[in-house]
Amino acid sequence: MKPAPFAYERPRDLNSALSMLAAAGGSAKIIAGGQSLGPMLNLRLVQPELIVDISGLAELKRAEVSGGELVLGALVTHADIEDGRTADVTRGAMRGVAANIAYRAVRNRGTIGGSLSHADPAADWFSALAALGAQVTLRSLAGARTMAIEAFVVGALESALHAGEIVEAIHVPARSASAHWGYAKSCRKTGEFAHAIGAVLVDPAAATARIVIGAIDTAPIVVTDAAGLFGGRIAADYKQRFDIRVADALLMKAGIDDAAQRHIHVSVLKRAVLGAAA
Repeated sequence: MKPAPFAYERPRDLNSALSMLAAAGGSAKIIAGGQSLGPMLNLRLVQPELIVDISGLAELKRAEVSGGELVLGALVTHADIEDGRTADVTRGAMRGVAANIAYRAVRNRGTIGGSLSHADPAADWFSALAALGAQVTLRSLAGARTMAIEAFVVGALESALHAGEIVEAIHVPARSASAHWGYAKSCRKTGEFAHAIGAVLVDPAAATARIVIGAIDTAPIVVTDAAGLFGGRIAADYKQRFDIRVADALLMKAGIDDAAQRHIHVSVLKRAVLGAAA
């Protein structure tokens, strides 16, 4: 199939792009890498009146360390992160996630901002960035607002973006020297979207842990104070203290009634914990 007819604009700067979106009144779609929007247009799952191509906006391609955090513009590609063209304050965590997203052709074009904006619970960046404690800045003509990543995705393919607003930047805090990172996912074959994701950031020295269970039918489960998954306290023996019953209960509370599905998710989360402890 081919897309329904639409108008096309390629703004030269961010303010022009925001003006176009505001004038469109919700009838426009943004395209950057096009790895998600392109197929949706061809299948006519979306039929916008206007496509705003932001791929040439230099303001959204920055990657810099500022104030102890990495600030990534929305147009930074997965391959930019994989290949080390951006700084990595996560000590390899983000680079490892990027290298295992889909296929190289997708990573060359796909952008971190586009992935977040699409809000697919099975995509890698939401789960990884939520576990890392990242924030996202959204911008419109009215100004900018910043929120925790976990507040940004509100449901499957549903984000906190308002009409006329775009993802401008992602802020990733530096991973402390004592923090352990684990990330695991289960795919039917290489390159496909995951059907279970587990992301873990554990700092035994600070007695803190964040966990994310992704690739479920709604917004991923984000636990910012995950001591309950480790017997009530975070210590050096957290691998042995990981409680699969608590993880299973989290999934049941999220509405996953199928015991086999819960088992897959818990097993993947356990792999992430073991990876962090390795």
